Amino acid sequence: MRNWQPLYSYQTYKRIKRTGLLRASPPVVLAAGFLALILMGTLLLSLPAASQHPISVFTAFFMATSAVTVTGLAVIDPAVALSHFGQVVLITLVQLGGLGFVTFAVVAAITLGNKMSLKQQALALEAFNQTSVSKIRRTAFLVFKTSIGIEAVAALILALWWWRDHPLATALYLAVFHAIAAFNNAGFSLFPSSLARFVNDPVTILVITFLIILGGIGFSVLGDVGHKKGWAKLLPYTKVILLGTLALNLAGFASIWLLEAGNSGTLGGLPVHGQALAAWMQSVTARTAGFTSIDITQLHDSSTLIIILLMFIGGGSLSTASGIKIGTFIVLLAAVYSYIFHKKEVVLLKRSISPGTVQKSLALLLVTSALAFVGVLLMTTFEKAPFISILFEVVSALSTTGLSRDLTPHLSTASQALLTLLMFAGRLGPLTLVYSLATQKRSRVRYPETEFQVG
Repeated sequence: MRNWQPLYSYQTYKRIKRTGLLRASPPVVLAAGFLALILMGTLLLSLPAASQHPISVFTAFFMATSAVTVTGLAVIDPAVALSHFGQVVLITLVQLGGLGFVTFAVVAAITLGNKMSLKQQALALEAFNQTSVSKIRRTAFLVFKTSIGIEAVAALILALWWWRDHPLATALYLAVFHAIAAFNNAGFSLFPSSLARFVNDPVTILVITFLIILGGIGFSVLGDVGHKKGWAKLLPYTKVILLGTLALNLAGFASIWLLEAGNSGTLGGLPVHGQALAAWMQSVTARTAGFTSIDITQLHDSSTLIIILLMFIGGGSLSTASGIKIGTFIVLLAAVYSYIFHKKEVVLLKRSISPGTVQKSLALLLVTSALAFVGVLLMTTFEKAPFISILFEVVSALSTTGLSRDLTPHLSTASQALLTLLMFAGRLGPLTLVYSLATQKRSRVRYPETEFQVG
């Protein structure tokens, strides 16, 4: 037994040398791909041409991680610290990270007429969260065409609107940057204080929030809506995600407006339409975009907790958003409802949910909660900051939201390194990360059931 591991390593080395292939599960390959993209971004952002003044390698690494994981947390102001080249690198990393390097790889392979190998198919299935190989190509092209089309239309609208205050070239540059950032749910902005100057601007706020919703709702939902073009024909999953998104956005909007209407530091000093736009912006951006139009450090703790909950839930599956996902949250609610009212099945829209889906949802909730707990625990030992701000920062990083109570730039290197790990884990998905670290093995042994007291 003592010689088994070296022998195994030698055999593995010989196989890799002979075949040129490293056998790894799709989640591991995905993680490696994102890590490679982060390292490439770090190298580019470290170049003297990428910044107005020299920045450290760690700062470049943090910004690259935040961009690839479409988070938006920043230790420097990209509008001031980065050159135009650096800003282009940053938003390109956002686009690649948001759509996924697998999407571009699959589209490129199809365009060149290459057939996908079984390993490439498994990798694409993992990336697209699909179970059918036949759907890979259609999903890849759907993601690519839908994203570029939506971003182009939104960028054109923003450019024409902002042309009033900027030269056309500048307005177009700003519009493209923010359209990509918003659709990919990354909160980077080239304006001071994010979108605070547009707090009363309905065109800018509505376009940005529309992009956030479309990017975070999921490409499978967008594809189903575009293909069916009728509520009755939509898949049950699509209906659940659309209704859940609407309910969460409206609940957050109403709660934030109600709680902050009398707060002079946030909504109190705005006209009624400005309050509505600001409350809507903060509700939508918490799912998980990171833009702000008000000073969120002045929010009441009650409003802050609501935003934390919205960040934790996140957006839809197969989207640019993260969090535990709306589908997971709704499945868990349905499971609780079924247990309380003694239902034999977990049912949504007259469709039964499999026990495996319920178990996956519960596992995702527990793993994400555990990561958040560990993150908060570690950061409280590293920093002397209000607990609510630390909790907010950790959940924002883990859900790849990018909102911050002005804490990120002032954190210690240890805390900033912790945030990069949380952003990476949140983008890949906690379950994918766990699977990457420990390959699941099915046991053929069955054990007798026993009564076990819980609750």
